[in-house]
Amino acid sequence: MSRRLCTEVSAVCPVEATTYGYRPDIAGNSILLAVFGLCTIAQVVLGVRYKIVAFSIVVAIGCFGETVGYGGRIMMNSNPWDMNGFRMQICCLILSPSFLAAGIYLMLKHIVLVLGPEKSRLKPRLYTWIFITCDIFSILLQAAGGGIAASGSGNIINTGNSVMIDGIAFQVATMFVCLVLAADFTFALFRSRSLRNDEVEKGEAHATSNNGLFYYLACCSIAFLAIFVRSIYRLPEMSGGWGNPLMRNEREFLILDGAMVALAAVLMTIAHPGIFFPAMRTGFANN
Repeated sequence: MSRRLCTEVSAVCPVEATTYGYRPDIAGNSILLAVFGLCTIAQVVLGVRYKIVAFSIVVAIGCFGETVGYGGRIMMNSNPWDMNGFRMQICCLILSPSFLAAGIYLMLKHIVLVLGPEKSRLKPRLYTWIFITCDIFSILLQAAGGGIAASGSGNIINTGNSVMIDGIAFQVATMFVCLVLAADFTFALFRSRSLRNDEVEKGEAHATSNNGLFYYLACCSIAFLAIFVRSIYRLPEMSGGWGNPLMRNEREFLILDGAMVALAAVLMTIAHPGIFFPAMRTGFANN
């Protein structure tokens, strides 16, 4: 019997013959599902409470997608040959981090306005336009690739995989450019000592306090780096082909993908801009 016809584990269709070669761990995947589920609820509540619409929507979508993805992995524990679970997790876990990155891109303009737009190489509004546009393009590529891979077989799956890899690679390149601009902006601030309290006080209309501002910036930076690490991990994991050794290592996946994205989601929730940038509430409402 061809293993393409396998629908459940048997002597002819062993777990080792599946794409991942293992039963996804219930404990690890359930913890991640719970974390992302709670973050989804928290983002909706905070978004309504503080009227931070755009940020909360994209981050909530990202967290919800991760929740569905890990639900798919839990389905695969009972049956590693479950194609519905496989499609759920491959599509959702590939796409969702891009929405979290979009949440950070939406905040770049406001961060630059608070700390000193004159030190930035780009006008504040351009950060949103450039990086959100690139992120949307990345999402479309990954979505197209995921759709092709999930609905096809053989060479069609490989084509979908290649498109997904292109989307992830574009995401990595976009994030790298953002990191370079952020590093340049930070260096310019330190060089001009614009991070002194007397300078930061100019941004008090946007931040609750200097300490709150630095706390938010730290959380935002770590979240961005976590998503960047995850995206870099996904490149060799996907480019090695279906069932490659890296793809079949669940421990590395749970650490370099699951834990990294969960860290970003938690940080973007506990350091919500509705709390640390209160002026944005009316700004978003007016817009």
